[in-house]
Amino acid sequence: MIVCLVTDRRRFADPVRGLRDQVRRAVDAGIDLIQVRERDLEAAPLADLVGEVVAITRGSTTRVVVNDRLDVAIAAAADGVHLRHDSVGVADARRLAAKGFVVGRSVHDLVETRTAAGADYLIAGTVFKTTSKPDAVALLGTEGLRRIVAASTAPVLAIGGVTLDRLDAVSAAGAAGIAAIGLFADGRLAERVREARRRFDTVRSPS
Repeated sequence: MIVCLVTDRRRFADPVRGLRDQVRRAVDAGIDLIQVRERDLEAAPLADLVGEVVAITRGSTTRVVVNDRLDVAIAAAADGVHLRHDSVGVADARRLAAKGFVVGRSVHDLVETRTAAGADYLIAGTVFKTTSKPDAVALLGTEGLRRIVAASTAPVLAIGGVTLDRLDAVSAAGAAGIAAIGLFADGRLAERVREARRRFDTVRSPS
């Protein structure tokens, strides 16, 4: 199972300190991927923040990708970039980055899935109704997720309203893992990562 933490520093009373603490807990919990998604920041402060996150994860198995900002990801020596559906193409990103650079992409339907060929992973959503996108009208649901998984050659992570109780359905749809903001936003991060992996792997285990 691939577990991705998507950041939102505004959820913390002290945004920068809270994010640093969350990243440290994520590393200790063995989270696979941290997507730095702080879209309100300009390039320079975002690069500084990404640099701090990269420094905290250094020497661990946790990799850091930057949402949308390929320039910042390269400048801050992140492990990769996570492209939005309307960002530059996957092939274009690879041409600009060094070998081994991780390129992920967000997708919402089969058309976007087909145009994301060559990505290392996809994040598909919004799967379920979520507080971060309460007005999302085109929810994928598990059937939409299943169709994207079937059409993709890359691992697909589910995002949007993913809770521990919904992991059975996400795993049964064939997703390779999950990406989440709220699920990992409190002090129970390590506990939730352990429980997520247990539930996910239970569905995948042969009967």
